[in-house]
Amino acid sequence: MTCLETLRQTPLPERCIPVLETKRLILRAPRLGDAKAVTALANDRRIAENTARIPHPYRQADAESWIAGANAEPEGETYLITLGSVVIGGCGFDIRDDGPTPEIGYWLGARHWGKGYATEAVRALIDHAFENLEYKALQSSVRVTNPASRRVLEKCGFQWIGVGLCRIRALGSSVPVDRFRLERGIWSALKSWGPVKRVA
Repeated sequence: MTCLETLRQTPLPERCIPVLETKRLILRAPRLGDAKAVTALANDRRIAENTARIPHPYRQADAESWIAGANAEPEGETYLITLGSVVIGGCGFDIRDDGPTPEIGYWLGARHWGKGYATEAVRALIDHAFENLEYKALQSSVRVTNPASRRVLEKCGFQWIGVGLCRIRALGSSVPVDRFRLERGIWSALKSWGPVKRVA
């Protein structure tokens, strides 16, 4: 049975993942019908080379597999970032092998870069993680060659904690990354970006 056939026969538990609204964006669970839009955005080497798990080339089967996995994820939450009804990227957090602190990840289609959408989406995730899920800290990492992504984390209050290595699927190798961490207390003291509305 193909991934697509499995998805069609198995209802996706979207209702378990809340919808988050910001001033301009809606963050929601991915649906099978989003696979074509996700493929069009994610099939970009610049995105794949700056994320750990996105392959290149990125096919519709990859999007379908990602959607199936996102909706079945036992720990963490995965969202599509939408501008009105238009899918512009993805984000989320999950628990990795190296500890109980959730790791935030995010990406945007290239034509949506430089407009503040990534920062807005990450702030929504942070607020949800601390206010609704009561995490004590969050972590993230970015390639040392990706200053734009680093600025997103810094604007959201993340503190640099060191350098490490991360395996990039599209490259088939590990690359240096800057590691960041945000403590709940720092977020509480710095939060000034306004409320995020949880819809469901």
